[in-house]
Amino acid sequence: MNFRSCTVTTPSDSFSATRDRSDELAAEVAAHPDRFRILTGERPTGRLHLGHYFATIRERVRLQDLGVELFVILADYQVITDRDTLGQVRDNVCSAVLDYAAAGIDMDSATVFTHSAVPALNQLMLPFLSLVTEAELHRNPTVKAELLASERALSGLLLTYPVHQAADILFCKGNLVPVGKDQLPHLEITRVIARRFNERYGHVFPEPQALLTATPEIPGLDGRKMSKSYGNAISLSMTADETAALIRRTPTDSDRNITFDPDTRPGVSALLTTAALCLGSDEQTLADKLGDGGGAALKKLATDAVNDFFAPHRARRAELAADPDFASGIVREGNRRANEIAERTLEEVRAAMGTVY
Repeated sequence: MNFRSCTVTTPSDSFSATRDRSDELAAEVAAHPDRFRILTGERPTGRLHLGHYFATIRERVRLQDLGVELFVILADYQVITDRDTLGQVRDNVCSAVLDYAAAGIDMDSATVFTHSAVPALNQLMLPFLSLVTEAELHRNPTVKAELLASERALSGLLLTYPVHQAADILFCKGNLVPVGKDQLPHLEITRVIARRFNERYGHVFPEPQALLTATPEIPGLDGRKMSKSYGNAISLSMTADETAALIRRTPTDSDRNITFDPDTRPGVSALLTTAALCLGSDEQTLADKLGDGGGAALKKLATDAVNDFFAPHRARRAELAADPDFASGIVREGNRRANEIAERTLEEVRAAMGTVY
């Protein structure tokens, strides 16, 4: 799903049952991929980076290649849940489309669309809001975290964010959502809304199930959370030279002996993690190999690893970007498909609720 990350503690027995069910689902997906429809997506707040690729995009391509139907939402309305403006949202949307296509998402079969362009999707918000309480909204981990962190009042849009996400998933009747452990509460409120609607008005929506993904911990280059605002993220759209320059500026320390210790050596450890992901290795193995080579050797290793791994992606991206209408054309077609589906779903909702006139 990955629109926004959060942290939550899940009771071990409940999570164990969820994990077992996820393992069963993985087997079902492999055997019968045509039975599943996935909704996933991002908030287009900036350029996609290595964290997006290794945490979510690669898994989407894997599931698509199995034969699962893929819907990807670029949730532009959700950008303003915690921001004053949309910023460069159109450029961010088009950039994301280029990265999706370069990474291997098949734009002929996948539906890539923007939240704001599908009015019928947003009309589902009203009946869905009637199915949840204010207390349930406040218990959502993202809402709780934002309330604690922000010095200003919680906006109505952010408070209802979990219901927006439910509408995103349910409008297309998505029945499978790839999530990390920390995103399970988001999916659970979607399941609750689907169940309550079906009980009150008659069956319309599936209760989407969680396909747990082993999301790697991917820090920014300075060891903090990877974020464009921190200037510590390697964007997928960067050139090899831009990548090298960014890694060269990464702070390390004066100890020439390379060790993996995220708590006391965040910069060194983040570079080891970045290189390990791209090389298919692990941090300790790379640290042992570098020995007392120092920060320069570590930065060269990380630079070469990233640039070699993403060279095909960047070449394909540049080829696609040469057509100025490619990304906007993909979004227009995705919006057309999404609108057709959303209108049909809204008609079913109206019929179930008795509001057809």
